Amino acid sequence: MYLNIHHETRYRFETGVQYGLQQLRMTPKSSHQQQVVAWQTRVVGGVNELHFEDHHHNTVELISFASATEELVLIGEGQVRITDTNGIVGRHRGPAPLWLYEQITPRTRADAGVRDLLRELPKGDALDRLHNLSQLIREQIAFEVGVSCTDWGAEEVIAAGKGVCQDHTHVFLACARKMGFPARYVSGYLMLNDRSSQVAMHAWAEVHLDGLGWVGFDISNGISPDTRYVRVATGLDYRDAAPVSGSRIGGMGETLSVSIDVVQQ
Repeated sequence: MYLNIHHETRYRFETGVQYGLQQLRMTPKSSHQQQVVAWQTRVVGGVNELHFEDHHHNTVELISFASATEELVLIGEGQVRITDTNGIVGRHRGPAPLWLYEQITPRTRADAGVRDLLRELPKGDALDRLHNLSQLIREQIAFEVGVSCTDWGAEEVIAAGKGVCQDHTHVFLACARKMGFPARYVSGYLMLNDRSSQVAMHAWAEVHLDGLGWVGFDISNGISPDTRYVRVATGLDYRDAAPVSGSRIGGMGETLSVSIDVVQQ
């Protein structure tokens, strides 16, 4: 399947930005199950200074703000060919060692809430337990937009009992690492069945299993990624895979709008 993607992020400021730098992680990565046919990033109101590959094997672009910028527009667009592999990404790639993905972060801390979830998990082989974990999280943490904070960790999400795909993923990562698996956060694009336009990227998890390599789990939708999913960035949690991050001097009164279109060719 070929997917065409258009991702636009627009910042407006009441007062001009004196100086700023942003890191973009909007470019999909090629692997055995997805091939980037074409991709470009366009910047209005800033300069695309350079790009590099980070230790998670992500393409990162460094954007500087032009002086006195009152509007910054970041556009990523292109086409990706997807092959269905039942969610199996395969062997580990990139410079980061596999053990790194067993490390705990503030967003994936495993305390009482995680331990309580794992006590409810039925026995079985590794793959079955992870699918059951995904289902358990989905049953106990309702998907609800606008109820969580971007800096919430797994324990805060479990206590609230509600959240979005980012929150589901952080809880799954905390549990999987507590179980002894290398696990990582994935941000990417998802073609929805009922509409083409969206206001945010999607998030899911991958766990490394002996004999299979990395395997994907979309907790919010209860499936492993198929030909509707485009992998963009991976990391220990959202912070490593955020589509835009950075800092600036000036630029008061910020408003942000995001528009994403994912359609089959």
